[in-house]
Amino acid sequence: MDRNQLTGLLLIFLMLLVYFQFIAPKPEELPEVKNKISADSLAAVRAAAPALPASDQALSDSALKAKYSVAYGEFTPALRGEEKKVVLENKDIRVTLSTLGGKITSVLLKNYKTYDQKPLLLTEKNNSSCNLQLPTAAGNIDLSKLYFVAQNTSANAAAFRLEVAQGRFVEQTYSLGAEGFTLDYDLKVNGISLNQPARLVWQERLKNFEKDPEQSRNAATINYLAADGFDHLSATASGEEKEDVTAVKWVAFKQKFFNMALVSEGAPFEKGEVRTNITSAISNNYIKTAEATLFIPAADLNAGKANFKYYFGPNQYSILKSTEIEDFSKNVELGLPVINWINRFVVIPVFHLLEKSISNYGIIIVILVLLIKLVLFPLSYKSYVSMAKMKVLKPELDEIKEKHGDDMAAAQQDQMKLYGQVGVSPFSGCIPLLLQMPVLLAMFNFFPNSIELRQQAFLWAGDLSVYDSILDLPFKIPSYGSHVSLFTILMTASTLVLTWFNNQTSTVAGPMQYMSYIMPVVFMFILNSLPAGLSFYYLVSNVVSIGQQMLIRNFVDEGAIRRKLDETREKNANKPKSSFQQRIEQAMRNADQAKKSQK
Repeated sequence: MDRNQLTGLLLIFLMLLVYFQFIAPKPEELPEVKNKISADSLAAVRAAAPALPASDQALSDSALKAKYSVAYGEFTPALRGEEKKVVLENKDIRVTLSTLGGKITSVLLKNYKTYDQKPLLLTEKNNSSCNLQLPTAAGNIDLSKLYFVAQNTSANAAAFRLEVAQGRFVEQTYSLGAEGFTLDYDLKVNGISLNQPARLVWQERLKNFEKDPEQSRNAATINYLAADGFDHLSATASGEEKEDVTAVKWVAFKQKFFNMALVSEGAPFEKGEVRTNITSAISNNYIKTAEATLFIPAADLNAGKANFKYYFGPNQYSILKSTEIEDFSKNVELGLPVINWINRFVVIPVFHLLEKSISNYGIIIVILVLLIKLVLFPLSYKSYVSMAKMKVLKPELDEIKEKHGDDMAAAQQDQMKLYGQVGVSPFSGCIPLLLQMPVLLAMFNFFPNSIELRQQAFLWAGDLSVYDSILDLPFKIPSYGSHVSLFTILMTASTLVLTWFNNQTSTVAGPMQYMSYIMPVVFMFILNSLPAGLSFYYLVSNVVSIGQQMLIRNFVDEGAIRRKLDETREKNANKPKSSFQQRIEQAMRNADQAKKSQK
């Protein structure tokens, strides 16, 4: 490994360090929305009147109307009733609905458990509220406070109707397919004219379902598809985050491995506001609060075209893609464009293909490493050969440095002349490493967001989707954590061994060589709290790389390289310099003259 290769590795390290420090960057500031929601209107929604107190349940119809008709008008009789539950169910989810408000009160994911093996209730009554307000002559009527009548109920469909008068009603219909995580929701307002948008306020205290609440908190946010395309609130903000949006197609309360979303299947929501807050929900049980205020176009409700779809399910790329909702698969974070393409079109398909025949995810990771290493072997071979060429040239490079002493410009000119004579590029060893960089970053995005690894055990790791801890410390080490991950330690050790192998063919000595041993230790701090599957992947990758190095050495003859370089030198003895080489040398001379003139 020569100076240029080490410089390349240092640049890669700095890129990775910056990438992980800002792994969830804040979205760009959006332009101010014209139809911005006023703070007063939002406050009014959150301060909506409570359901009918128990003491008023016994009031006569006339007394009830006298007390509440100003606020509820002709909807007043619906303040009184009996709450009943209706359950819809398919092979994947169980949805519980209530006649009070005709709304969802809980959703159970049947094929998933929490980290402590309890039923995974994605949302439930105590942690959620969904208030739908209709603008009527009497004011904004909060339907969540009114009692509906359940009709046409079955195992996978139910309708809730609130009859105001003959032919005038509000109806909410829910239906589930035989499988899957989407719930169709239709809202119909008949005979009740609306001249303003209906307002939907959905609030959730997001529960923690994973072993590491901090990692879950840093992955929880609100994603949405609006007029400006797909966007999201910052997941790593330390306080409240909010944004005004227009033409909203869907909103998702996204957690690390699951999400809850509301999708408009007709015209987009006219406008809205999304917000998250970490300070009001931080605990081991709750990771964040999320809220979306959305406005349903009055024209759609008057025309009976308000059709929606809920999604309650996993953040699994193949499942989100199958919903056919525009950009919905972006709820799985797969990285920037090039990295995203590698994950979508290479890593995920291969991973799922291996899943079909192999049940052990540790073995799947080993096979994935072998396949990727096989594909990248030509780059690794080329990098090793380049390092061998630089090692062969090291005595001549040392002579040039000794000849010119502190005159770095003159030394560099002679070095470039030597490289041109023997046909060697000083960057040829660095370029293969840089070409492997997208694969490296693809793995950093794939493993932390792969629900396939969730609660999958391998060796001593009980769950490959979180860190493996062999020792819990009674204190927290800054940037490291309060636990010791064995896979991370083994990965670091294997990286040090691989670095030693690389340095056997390196032309670098002294402090620069020591730096190559410090970098893996720094990475140990970064990876200690990341998923065990990721650390295991790089452990196996390092072991395979060491094997590759030992194999390549048997095919690379430094004596033959020396002879080939000498042959190239003889061929190029009378060959004119290329225009590129001339420009490089001229640039060096100009830089040297500028430095001398400054002195």
